[in-house]
Amino acid sequence: MVFRLDKELWFPDPRLADEDGTLAVGGDLSIDRLLLAYSNGIFPWYAFRHSEEPIWCCPSQRFVIFPGEIHVSHSMRTLMNKGIYHVTFNESFEEVIGHCSSLREEEEYAWLGKDMVEAYTELYRQGFAVSVETRDADGTLVGGLYGVAIGPAFFGESMFSLVPSGSKFALIALARLMHEHGGLLIDCQFETPHLRSMGGRFIDYDEYMKIISTE
Repeated sequence: MVFRLDKELWFPDPRLADEDGTLAVGGDLSIDRLLLAYSNGIFPWYAFRHSEEPIWCCPSQRFVIFPGEIHVSHSMRTLMNKGIYHVTFNESFEEVIGHCSSLREEEEYAWLGKDMVEAYTELYRQGFAVSVETRDADGTLVGGLYGVAIGPAFFGESMFSLVPSGSKFALIALARLMHEHGGLLIDCQFETPHLRSMGGRFIDYDEYMKIISTE
């Protein structure tokens, strides 16, 4: 069942989402609504060319990476040891989200449109969104990712690479930093071969909620 949201700040029980994870439509992308959504494992995902309203998703099986389980392949270790790239945090959020948006903007079902970019940029300004930047020796941005950080969890939104393994470099750095500081979970939203190869796996929603609710 897909619920219709209104101006009130609420979401239905995520366990009532459709089989594909679709839970609700409507509402807005305000900071308060986004924070309430992520705190319950809900995220907006909609093709802005086909829908004028946010569509809210909450899959019952969650594809995640536990920071301590991040897999670093031999080729990635070799690349990291060469010292070609380094990582920064929260230095270029708008540039990172801009790359994530522009690299997909011609796709028919692109989801990172103007409204989404503005919403997550405001989340960043208020201290809830994070960017991870991969830079070359000259400091040029060559890859990265961004997402939402609440409590012990990082909710990944999008990543990009302008060089081979640019986004992987950023994800490994994020996982290691989280592991060092008690971070418990990286929510990948959807399974991809790329993320599975780095240690991603499925857990059910109830286990997921226990983890992201840990104080």
